[in-house]
Amino acid sequence: MAYSFHCVQPPSYPKGFLSLSAGCSCSQRSSCLVNASSEIKRDVDLSLQAKIPSLLDSVKWDEKGLAVAIAQNVDTGAILMQGFANRDALSKTLSTGKATFFSRSRSSLWTKGETSMNFINICDIFLDCDRDSIIYLGKPDGPTCHTGAETCYYSSVADLLGNSEAQQNDLAMSTLYSLESTISKRRAELGELVEGKPSWTKRLLLDDKLLCSKIREEADELCRTLEDDEDKSRTASEMADVLYHSMVLLNLRGVAMEDVLEILRKRFSQSGIDEKRSRKLG
Repeated sequence: MAYSFHCVQPPSYPKGFLSLSAGCSCSQRSSCLVNASSEIKRDVDLSLQAKIPSLLDSVKWDEKGLAVAIAQNVDTGAILMQGFANRDALSKTLSTGKATFFSRSRSSLWTKGETSMNFINICDIFLDCDRDSIIYLGKPDGPTCHTGAETCYYSSVADLLGNSEAQQNDLAMSTLYSLESTISKRRAELGELVEGKPSWTKRLLLDDKLLCSKIREEADELCRTLEDDEDKSRTASEMADVLYHSMVLLNLRGVAMEDVLEILRKRFSQSGIDEKRSRKLG
């Protein structure tokens, strides 16, 4: 079980909040709402701040007052780095929204990005079931590793055992990002002379009409699994086809899956109706 502390989420306004503007004229209502909003947000912030000391007390710091702190990309799920945090580091992370650690070699706090400007902007913080390790869930401004790699984890044990040198672009990837990486590799190989027929991915990359027709075809087949009440495994299979072909299109358009997931994350707190309306207005 993991415990979550939402440190940078927008405040939840109480019911009846809009009634605070009652009695204002049209010209005054906007400023009344702003003032009421500021007061309520301040009250919420103070309420959260009052709980922070007890939260810090609940962490099982080791004999040196430290706990393992792992930074994870909120959109890709990639493990960015691992360090250590003490009470002050976690407190500063909560107050600034920037991942902060305790340097054992310098015996001081350090905020990731204070030199490189590649900060990790915190969206949430999790404690594990024993409360002796921490996850900083956030969005990095740039590469996390001091080598310039996206994450500090690019040394595959399988490669090392095979006497291969670790490549900084050979990152620890989930299934989705391994697929994205493979599609990118196939595109990079398009200019190379290869005997035999090109792979299906290369054919799609070279033929826009074929690609678009396949996306429409697979999307229709996915919908039919619902309409015809087909087996769940069939639905999963058709969704995999839709996802794969759509990711080929994203590659051609220069759009990363991380960009798509970031947009989805930002829509979590927004009504789908309001989101569509904002697109029309834009």
